[in-house]
Amino acid sequence: MREIVLDTETTGLDPTAGHRIVEVGCLELVNHMPTGRVFHRYINPERDMPAEAFAVHGLSEQFLSGHPVFAAIAGDLVEFLEDSPLVIHNAEFDLKFLNWEFRQLERPPLAKDRAIDTIQIARRRFPGAPASLDALCRRFAIDNSARDKHGALLDAELLADVYLELIGGREPGLQLSGSGRQTRAVGAPRQKRDARPHAPTEEEQAAHDAFVKTLTNPLWPA
Repeated sequence: MREIVLDTETTGLDPTAGHRIVEVGCLELVNHMPTGRVFHRYINPERDMPAEAFAVHGLSEQFLSGHPVFAAIAGDLVEFLEDSPLVIHNAEFDLKFLNWEFRQLERPPLAKDRAIDTIQIARRRFPGAPASLDALCRRFAIDNSARDKHGALLDAELLADVYLELIGGREPGLQLSGSGRQTRAVGAPRQKRDARPHAPTEEEQAAHDAFVKTLTNPLWPA
């Protein structure tokens, strides 16, 4: 099963107010495990960078001006996503921005039912507890020390680790990754095996008898 962990950075909170995507980071999972394939682009938003957004991700207008606009990367992004489920932390936010951009290009939007929203999973599992990415990294002892600022690819990598913990750890379904083996499912019948021999061989019995004769006052009769 293929899934894509996805994150974006933006100039603000609302695309209808003129805010734009400035970074997209995606990471491929197959059977819940990272494959090493990623998609990462910085994007020229063709506008200024508000101080509040710059404080969050540190991407300046000057830096982004040397990168392609969203229209230039949209095709590659759609090709990478394919029709895979999208693992997103607060999916409503990212889909809102991505679909606004796709509408401007007259491209089909990303369906909401493709999203696996990890913030919703976290709130169901830990009601009332903080559900931010940083809080979940602390809960699961995931090292996020490199996250001094938000970054789409870094956050996608951290989210992949968080997601695996939220769904039961790195061995969901009790599968042993890479070994080609699986543990027996609960309730499944055991495979019958031939009984193992328990009687000693003649050589083993002779060696045992010789050893017993060397003992003084053994606890059991010879």
